[in-house]
Amino acid sequence: MKKVKFIYNPYSGENTIIMDIDKVIAVHQKYGYLVVPFRISFEYDISEAFQDIDNTYSYILIAGGDGTVDNVVNHMKNLNIDLPISVLPVGTANDFSKFLGIPQEVDRACKQILNSEVKSVDIGKINDKYFVNVASTGLFTDISQKTSVALKNTMGKLAYYVKGLEALPNFKKLKVKVLSKEANFDGDMYLLLVFNGRTAGNLKFAYKAELDDGYLDVIIIKAGTIVEMSALFIKMLKGEHLEDTHNLLYFKTDKLYVECHEDIVTDIDGERGPDFPLTIECIKGGLKVLGLKNK
Repeated sequence: MKKVKFIYNPYSGENTIIMDIDKVIAVHQKYGYLVVPFRISFEYDISEAFQDIDNTYSYILIAGGDGTVDNVVNHMKNLNIDLPISVLPVGTANDFSKFLGIPQEVDRACKQILNSEVKSVDIGKINDKYFVNVASTGLFTDISQKTSVALKNTMGKLAYYVKGLEALPNFKKLKVKVLSKEANFDGDMYLLLVFNGRTAGNLKFAYKAELDDGYLDVIIIKAGTIVEMSALFIKMLKGEHLEDTHNLLYFKTDKLYVECHEDIVTDIDGERGPDFPLTIECIKGGLKVLGLKNK
């Protein structure tokens, strides 16, 4: 019997995966798979999930949000495990799984995954870490790190926006230098987003992004007045296209260098990222996935 390693985060989103584990097993058994589960917890390092991985495993199934996917993928890369992955979207935002087109209903998602073929998609790399959806620094980075888990689970993506609106009047300009072949920026900004995916908090910012084009989509929100930033912030919340917008730079690149001496952190898929300076690149076809929805 074929095997699948099922890594699930019982704390993701509203803890719904706990009630759906039987569906995961039932669908996989029907397709001839043996499900080998690993429950993410503070007691065990996630690396223990891969101790028995061998050629009898067909793929890794991850139940969790983007942070969980990011964590699993980084461990796989560090351990040189090249199995395909797929995702059950049970987190707060689930941007990466939505980019793949995976349904939210667990049984439908499992069937779509098991009826699909393996595809190679791009993955981002920031210094020595990988990210599946977005790397960022600036305003939303601090908000993401400072927003409590309870608030995220209660309010979902709205929690970030509430905190963002609260912080906007007091947010200081950040000096940053961004270098790439396609575009350079040396000045004051509020936010830098580097997308491998297309959305953040379910809002489609990088609407030109593709799964396998070998490029990252870079968005820099330049510093401006409170009136300008409020108008731009509202436009972002409404999911409107951001190109040709005052105080915003949008370009595609396969590699960029970021230098910043401000007291700020970076964020990769909702988790703490590496310190500056940053070398961010797109690894074309660097991740194998199952469940990609046919266009």
